[in-house]
Amino acid sequence: MDLTILIFLLVYLAMALGGLPGLKVDRTGAAIIGALAMMTAGSIDPKDAWDSIDYSSIGMLFGLMVVSAAFVVSGFYGWTARKVAGASVSPGALLAILIVVGGLLAAFLTNDVVAVAMTPLLMSITLNRKLNPIPFLLGFCFAANAGASGTIIGSPQNMIAAQKLDLSFAGVSEITAVPALLSLPIIWIVVSWLYRGRWQLTPSADKKRPVDELASTPFSVGETAKAVLVALAVVIAFIFSPWPRELIALTAAGLLLLSRRVSSRDMLKEVDGDLLLLIMGLFVVNAAVSATGLPQRLLAQLAHGGIDLDQPFTLFWVSSIVSNIVGNNPAVMMLVPYLHSEGNAQYGAALSLGTHFSSNLVVFGSLAGIIMVERAKDYGFTISFAEFSKAGAIVTVLTMAMAAAWLLIV
Repeated sequence: MDLTILIFLLVYLAMALGGLPGLKVDRTGAAIIGALAMMTAGSIDPKDAWDSIDYSSIGMLFGLMVVSAAFVVSGFYGWTARKVAGASVSPGALLAILIVVGGLLAAFLTNDVVAVAMTPLLMSITLNRKLNPIPFLLGFCFAANAGASGTIIGSPQNMIAAQKLDLSFAGVSEITAVPALLSLPIIWIVVSWLYRGRWQLTPSADKKRPVDELASTPFSVGETAKAVLVALAVVIAFIFSPWPRELIALTAAGLLLLSRRVSSRDMLKEVDGDLLLLIMGLFVVNAAVSATGLPQRLLAQLAHGGIDLDQPFTLFWVSSIVSNIVGNNPAVMMLVPYLHSEGNAQYGAALSLGTHFSSNLVVFGSLAGIIMVERAKDYGFTISFAEFSKAGAIVTVLTMAMAAAWLLIV
């Protein structure tokens, strides 16, 4: 049992730090190594390890990643970025447009995919206008995290929670849509205020212009229309049909992979295989720890002390704290096996709002934040931990307070 707990702690330490200190092992590597170590140590046997992986969640996540990828390879993101780049607006108005675009895209195309696709385009938009890209990247990142809370397909952790807790698409969105939308003007106000008078590039930063990527993927009306129709069909099926969600998502993926214009190889390149492996590894690690009975005893002690995760408002705050320790995806992976309010929309909404709104506090609170910061660094712009959290802390406090008030009245 001691070895099992040690492996578990090391894996989640890597989730918090982004890797294992002194080793070139990232989060995905740590999750896979942890799963293998659990089997080698005898904490879980290979058959139970395979059985612990929730393949319905993995299937739904993979299918929806393909749906999101269809918008990347169709040139939709580039087209959207070119339209925004061509708009004759002030920096503040441009920030507002990008925040709205980021929030809405993330709600239906998953925040991590949107962050990967849009970061280089945001760099091109801002640098071509000789604007400082940092406030626009931060605003877009915060909006993608907040907007993703609005639907059960807005992020990987929402998809996992929806599968494990049998959450209704419409039921959750009826509660989360309003705070998700209200968070967008809050983000705009905070970022605009913090960066007032600092919109323009400095002379030294102006030399860092990257190659223009706005036209990197030609826009295809046909492929985009196909992606839109399939995505709408997925949402409608999620709301109204009795079919398993993973089957709906995988069917959609199969339809989109059938194309005369875009190769399946190009589309599958946009699927985040590392994230799928990370989630599979965490399923095994969490199952091995659960078999010790320690998590159940800890939860019983917490409940005895008045901290009951089966209460939505308590779950909202606990999940937000855990998210900022290990990241929002691992946080949900850690908590979901011990939650027992299946089908309760308010419960799912509390988990979604808590893990998304709090993830803007620190860079490693979400994959979207990590992606934005790392891609910005590739172009010569460093967003420090302090700079991210200076804006992120205010956004988090205000949006969390708003969401908490909303949960108390719905």
